[in-house]
Amino acid sequence: MDSKIQSLPVVPPMIRFHDVTKQFGTKTAVSHLNLEVRAGELFAFLGPNGAGKTTSIKMICGLLKPTSGTVEIGGHQAGSLQARNCLAYVPDQPFLYDKLTGREFLNFVTQMRGMDKVHSQIKIAEMVQLFEIEGFLDELCEGYSQGMKQRLVFASALVHEPSVLVVDEPFVGLDPRSARIVKQMFVDQASRGVAVLMSIHLLSIAESLADRIGIIHQGKMIATGTLSELRGKESFSGSLEDLFLELTGGDELLQHTINNSQPSNDRQGN
Repeated sequence: MDSKIQSLPVVPPMIRFHDVTKQFGTKTAVSHLNLEVRAGELFAFLGPNGAGKTTSIKMICGLLKPTSGTVEIGGHQAGSLQARNCLAYVPDQPFLYDKLTGREFLNFVTQMRGMDKVHSQIKIAEMVQLFEIEGFLDELCEGYSQGMKQRLVFASALVHEPSVLVVDEPFVGLDPRSARIVKQMFVDQASRGVAVLMSIHLLSIAESLADRIGIIHQGKMIATGTLSELRGKESFSGSLEDLFLELTGGDELLQHTINNSQPSNDRQGN
């Protein structure tokens, strides 16, 4: 082997869970979770309600600490200043200050981030154009629709050019135009090297956008990989929705719910 040839450095994951468990009293919300999301990857985090997705996301943001194990963002401990500086988080319910205009809110965010005034105005202008919010930017946030709020929150999350973007149910309440803008934004951010983790219930969007998929159930990661890899592992050829229901027992739960909702005389064939 040529001694001049040097091996390329291994790029560390931007999001890393190492054997993470989170307990609330006697309840285990997340159990021995291992997960890595790398730069430029769009990762869809799937699971039924109560599976542990939101708890995991709160640990990424430093809002919760693991009972055991470690969570790292960009190689830094979650919750540290270094981790927060490279992270953007968009919750499922956008929070805005009602008595600020959209422009005032964006200026407030850039100041909180310690951004240079000239650079912040350049980035705000870019976000305004990207999310098409010029038409309502100088109105009070209290009058915004759900879609308008969501677009402004995304703009505020990306204005400091994060290297990690974490979103929880990003398409709740979005009209088709807003949804298209957000979907394209995910693709663009990943292409720029941002690690994107989205928790989502809309499996058709996860199927069309995600590079890799992780399915968590009852606090445990039960499957990770590309859709093709998941199909291969499970010897399954159907849609992501069918695969998800197969792995999480959703079909049985749905049938049980239907059966129990029917009047007793219907179930008896009367």
